[in-house]
This record gives sequence, C-alpha cells and structure tokens, in this order.
Amino acid sequence: MKSTKLLFIIIITGILLSSCTTIFEDSYYEYQPTLEEVVSEYDLWYVDYHRTSGGGDIPYVSRAFTLSFINGTLYANNNIVDVGRTGNGLGIDVGSYYTYNGLLETNHDVDGSNDFEVTIISNNEIRLYNYRENVSYYLIGYTTNNFDYDKLFYENIEYFLQEYIAWEKVDAIGGYQNTFDDENYLAFTPENITTFYSSQDEFGTDIDNINWSFVGGYEVYDITGYQDLKILTLNYDGGDIEEFELSVLNDSNIRLYHLNSETTYDFSGRGFVQYLKDEKNVKDARQTVRNNNRKRTKVERKIKIRRNLK
Repeated sequence: MKSTKLLFIIIITGILLSSCTTIFEDSYYEYQPTLEEVVSEYDLWYVDYHRTSGGGDIPYVSRAFTLSFINGTLYANNNIVDVGRTGNGLGIDVGSYYTYNGLLETNHDVDGSNDFEVTIISNNEIRLYNYRENVSYYLIGYTTNNFDYDKLFYENIEYFLQEYIAWEKVDAIGGYQNTFDDENYLAFTPENITTFYSSQDEFGTDIDNINWSFVGGYEVYDITGYQDLKILTLNYDGGDIEEFELSVLNDSNIRLYHLNSETTYDFSGRGFVQYLKDEKNVKDARQTVRNNNRKRTKVERKIKIRRNLK
C-alpha cells in the first residue's frame, strides 16, 4: 500500500514538474527573425548620418538619405526633393542585396560589393557595420505612410538648399526697407556646406544667365526648443551680415524671416539637381559638376536662442 502511494506521488510530481518546465520554456521563448525579415521589415531606412562612427566610408551609403531592401533589390533616395514620390517613395534602384550566413551583402551598381554585420538596436533601429572600412551606420525604419519628413528636411537642411541651382525670391511680406530687399536670387553650392552666392538680377532671369555678383559664407544654427526652425546667417565677403529664421514650406519652397527688418521672404527653387548613382546618368552638364561625389558629412551645428519677436 505504501509502495503504491509512493509510486503515485512520484508520477504526479513528475507530471507537475514537466508541466512547469513547459510553461517556463514557453514564457521565455522568443521568435528570432531572420536577417531578411529584419532588413525588409520597413519600407524605408533613414540613414541617420550624424550618428555615423568609425573612420571609413561606403560611398553609396554616405550619399543616401534613405535605403530600402525589397525582394533582393537595393533602393536609395539620394535627394531630399521629391522624396516620397521618386520610385513610389523608395527612390531609385541602385543595386541588389543578399542575406547570407548572417551578413547583409550589397552589390551597388557603381560602388561594387560590401558586406555588413546587422545589429538590432530597437524596434525600428539597426546598425550596419562594415569591418573592412571600420564604419558603422545607424538606420531608422519607417513605412512609407509614417515617414518623418520634418526630420529629413531639418536635420539635412544644408543639403536640401543645394538641390536647386538657384532660389528665386517670389514674395516679400511686411517689415521695413533694408538692403536685402534687392537680393532676388540665392545659391548654395554642393562643393561644401559653407559657401553661398546671391544676385540682384531681375525676376524671371534664365538660371544660366544669372550674374552671381555677391559671395560669402553661410551657417545654419539650431534653435533651442524648436525642431522645425533654423537660423540662417549670410556673411557677405564685403562685411554685411544678414540673419534669418529659416523654415521649409515644402520641397520646393523656403521662407526666410529677416530678423532685423521683420520682413518675410519666400523663395522658390529653380533648376532641380537630381543626384543619381552615377554621373553618366545626368543629362545636364551643369548638373554633372554638381553631382560629382556629393556625400554627406556629419554636421555639428551651434545653438541659438530664439529672439523675442514682436
């Protein structure tokens, strides 16, 4: 009788322990996605270039604002203008990719092959590390419906300004008469992010014939407490300094609020420059020069406090 009871207790205990072990394993089991599932989970990966670390460089990544990995095809948006429309939002087809043996292998049409180790940082962030160049890129994932356009424009405002050959003044509202009233065109060169040109040519002048009479250096500042507003200073070689609040109206129009005169100027972009994967794809000779090897650098802006405006 005692032997029967003891056997019964052993059986029940074994069942309970087995049941507990199964529950324990189930509660701690997590599905591990494949690398293909990770990189293709989002339509767009914003290249947060300002977080880039390491001494090397992968040119096609440095040129891109977004990357996409869709069914073996590698896409990139190399322009801010028309982002969300080019290639149904994905940009242009720049090559192919494979996920093999835990590595993301990319084959860019111009830059050739590069391998990356992929690390998941959070639900929508990954790091791409290339061991040959010893460089890490940080990517933020979005669907085409929830892409953060403000982040793209304002974090990369210097590059947005470069994407038109000229910015033409289309409106001036309020304020007091000042010397900047005579400036009708502005240009920001892609050779660096510090040089600008201006012109007093009449409205409607063909962009090929604009006389860029003035030149100087410019700087963009962050404003404490504002993500969608910048300070733009134009430092003319002649000594004049003009300071504005800069805001983006859309991907072809900007607004400059002149702080000293309280005048609001609207400028419209003319002569869109498309940055493709290869200069041979650029038909316009003016655009070929501008397209040559443009890539982003890490921008560290100074910070200003917004003035108390009337």
